[in-house]
Amino acid sequence: MPYARVMQEKSSFERARSPQAKRMREQAILDAAVRLSTERGVRAVTLTDIAADVGLHKSAMLRYFETREEIFLRLAAAGWQAWSAAVRAELDDLGEDAPLPERAHRVAAILAGSLASRPLFCDLLAHTPLNLERNVSLATVRAFKVSALAEANAIATSLRRALPLDDAEARDVVATATGMAGALWQMAAPGTQLRNLYETDPQLSHAVVEVGPRLTAILARLLSGSLMS
Repeated sequence: MPYARVMQEKSSFERARSPQAKRMREQAILDAAVRLSTERGVRAVTLTDIAADVGLHKSAMLRYFETREEIFLRLAAAGWQAWSAAVRAELDDLGEDAPLPERAHRVAAILAGSLASRPLFCDLLAHTPLNLERNVSLATVRAFKVSALAEANAIATSLRRALPLDDAEARDVVATATGMAGALWQMAAPGTQLRNLYETDPQLSHAVVEVGPRLTAILARLLSGSLMS
């Protein structure tokens, strides 16, 4: 086989492998970010921490992600997709046999329970508007917003099938659920010294927040008011 042809095929093989290798490295970085932020919380994880976990120098990380915030924004987008798929499946299986007030409470419990069972997603929901959207390119923010809004709209559609809500009301329920989940998770501070302080100091017992029950109650009241209007 002529040398030029051999080199051409070799070059083509390397070019074909390169995107796959890059995707694998990006996934390794994302997996490390998930692992570290699950252990420590999103706020405490630095780009240096992630780089060390995957065996890269911090500067080499910039070949794959523009900033630390882009890594976590990618995780937030994935979190929206996973939560949307799970909660829509539950809502679509709800049925219409129960009285409307009971169905409304079930919907509230489904939304709240599905969020409370995703601690990293709740953590990311709080950090997204505060930090993650602030240190990335506008193109990255737009891509995230388009993806997240598509999932929010899909959930709103399932809500409208489960309950007699109009489009604006259904969207408000999704926005309230995700906004409050992020805020309540920060207040709850699970697994931290703050949480231990709240639980052991009688004067601070009011600061103990149970995310699932508190969010269920908030959403149940919101749905009740929407259905009565």
